[in-house]
Amino acid sequence: MLYSILQIIAFQALFLLIYDLFLKRETFFNYNRAYLIITSVLALVLPFLKFPQLKTMATKDMVIHLPEVFIGTKAPTVYEIQTAELAGIILEQPQTPIWQIIAVTGIAIASLIFLAKITKLYWLKHKNPKRWKGNVLIVKLIKSSAAFSFFNTIFLGEHISESEKPTIYKHELVHIEEYHTVDLLFFELLRVVFWFNPLVYIYQNRIKELHEYIADAKAVKQSGKVDYYTSLLNQVLDVNQVSFTNTFFNKSLIKKRIAMLQKSKSKQLNLLKYALLIPMVFGMLIYTSTEVRAQQKIDSQETFVNQELTDDELIKKYHEEILTMKKNGSTFAEIVDYAGFMGDKKYNYINSREDYLKFKAFMIFIAEGTIERKSEEGTLTQEDINSADVMKLGKHQSYADYVEWKKTKEAKERWESNTQDGILKLYVEDAGNKTDEETKRFNRLLKQLENDDFFNKLVVTDGRSTLVLDSYISNDGVEMIKEEVEIVEVPFSVVEETPTTIDCQDLESNKDRKNCFNSFVNKHIAKNFNTSIGDSLSPGRKRVFVQFKIDKDGTVKHIVARGPSPELEIEAKRVIATLPQFIPGKQKGKVVVVPFSVPIVFQIQGKSGKENNKKELVEYLKQEDDQLEEDIERSEVISFNAVEVAPIHPDCKSVSNDAEQRDCLASAVNKLVGKNFDTDLANSLGLSAGKKRISAQFIIDKTGHVTNIIARGPHPKLEEELVRVLKLLPQFTPARHDGKAVDVSYALPVVFQIHDSKKD
Repeated sequence: MLYSILQIIAFQALFLLIYDLFLKRETFFNYNRAYLIITSVLALVLPFLKFPQLKTMATKDMVIHLPEVFIGTKAPTVYEIQTAELAGIILEQPQTPIWQIIAVTGIAIASLIFLAKITKLYWLKHKNPKRWKGNVLIVKLIKSSAAFSFFNTIFLGEHISESEKPTIYKHELVHIEEYHTVDLLFFELLRVVFWFNPLVYIYQNRIKELHEYIADAKAVKQSGKVDYYTSLLNQVLDVNQVSFTNTFFNKSLIKKRIAMLQKSKSKQLNLLKYALLIPMVFGMLIYTSTEVRAQQKIDSQETFVNQELTDDELIKKYHEEILTMKKNGSTFAEIVDYAGFMGDKKYNYINSREDYLKFKAFMIFIAEGTIERKSEEGTLTQEDINSADVMKLGKHQSYADYVEWKKTKEAKERWESNTQDGILKLYVEDAGNKTDEETKRFNRLLKQLENDDFFNKLVVTDGRSTLVLDSYISNDGVEMIKEEVEIVEVPFSVVEETPTTIDCQDLESNKDRKNCFNSFVNKHIAKNFNTSIGDSLSPGRKRVFVQFKIDKDGTVKHIVARGPSPELEIEAKRVIATLPQFIPGKQKGKVVVVPFSVPIVFQIQGKSGKENNKKELVEYLKQEDDQLEEDIERSEVISFNAVEVAPIHPDCKSVSNDAEQRDCLASAVNKLVGKNFDTDLANSLGLSAGKKRISAQFIIDKTGHVTNIIARGPHPKLEEELVRVLKLLPQFTPARHDGKAVDVSYALPVVFQIHDSKKD
């Protein structure tokens, strides 16, 4: 915001400079009036106008756009503070900058002064005698020689001679007819908001001069120049003036008004001077659409923009970015990468607000894609629409609801039951003071980690701190357990003592150290990044997002890069890995881990990259759920819900109705699994008690045989067991679509309950 205010002042200065140098002495009074009003509005609007098309005019074939490398400038949002509180951290809310306090105080005082002026006008109008002359109200000011107007009211002092009153009346009547009061009130309101800006006062003085010139030019035609000059020169000023009224007697203006009355009319050719406004405005638009953009991003993060945006607004923003990626030719894998599914979030119990809302935006994208595809195929059903609506809505209405849900027993059990990637999980109420029951569960999982080759980690969390037990093989061939404690991280924007370099550590304020640190990282990237790697990429704007952490010893660790090509990701990681060891950050006197991200932006033009073979992949992801359903789209495979005539199970041939046949098939498959699945297997694997899910998918091909069986569950042996059982399915009567036999995909979720053997 502060940067935008500085832009407004700079633009006003340029507009006034053009006016004073080229236009002020011309007799095009109404044109000058329009110029001052229009440019004052343009100065307020231009800093917020962005035209991406203009940005390309200022870019090279390939640029590392360092102004867009921003680190840790984001203030904590309400949701981040809630999450941090759950994690046992108290984030200090940044104090309101002193300049904001001063600005608001000034606005309050200026508003009171403005109200006082309005009150004074109406008091003069109320206490003095008045009369109507047509649509004009004339107020006679007792013991005064003042003369001024306000809207349709003319104030005339009783000491003004009767011979001069008609001339003054005609002059003030012009102010009323030309609505000059509206102009002055507009600039008066600008003075309230920008009370600290001297240019607003200059604008108001210039417009008041023009008002007098316009009124003089019209009034002198009726009164004659001699009488009019006499009225100007013979009056003694006794004005109780209000700044936004048109005052006839003003000593500082009388000399200028007489000089302007004597001035010859300007030549029409001089109207070309107003054309200077065109290149100036165009240049300002280019400026605001290029260099200003990065700074505004920094400003937005410094002023709680994410806090001001609602969940729906952020989801819409992320959704538009995903659609833009698709339009620019990004692969599905790149979109999944952007949505955050490729990151290392195995240990997270509560996802960040950004990750959560990006996930929801991604699900909307998937749902819309499914609807669009099936509409084109002509296979769209009401069930498809309902499923898409459920995907768009998601389990939780807002991030706040999600955070509250994570406190529930259901959420904790679901998190524990998700043991994919060989990670066992345990949620406890207090990691430092486990209950007897929690200790038993911990020991049981620890034993499972030692004995089961599938599992390699045990994660224990209470939502505030996380313990990671890592299984590994020692030098003598003995399996060992290594204990790691995940340190709660403090964002770069709120850490009390930022990580810094030796050259920056002596700076007095933490803000200066942050700026010094940012500058160091930016220069390091610009110096070491090999931009030639991007030569093979297709034209357009490319981004490489790099995330890393400065550990408690000051070293750079956990570098993750996401970009349009693996080569760029590798190069970004290499450059960040060459950063030196820093002086670590501190929070409340203790050394902490400080994470932040660096987006590096490329603009590539005029070069064609190699075309990649397009692969369509549709993934259905359910956050905080045990199941991961994979549907690999094939040109000849139709889903069970979309096929016209469903496959027929041998036991269902007597059923004639299609809907009943589908129900019969589902019932037969369920009975087969329930009868043949080894339920004791789950208990023998030592899995924790609670509901477990295995998601399976298979294809009933054109011959009616079951093929391509895929299963995902909390343990490989459970997956193998479900695949074994599904292979027992008999040969079906194949499905038909458009009169032809087709392959049909069928998804099967299996849910079972594991009980505590000691209690049950």
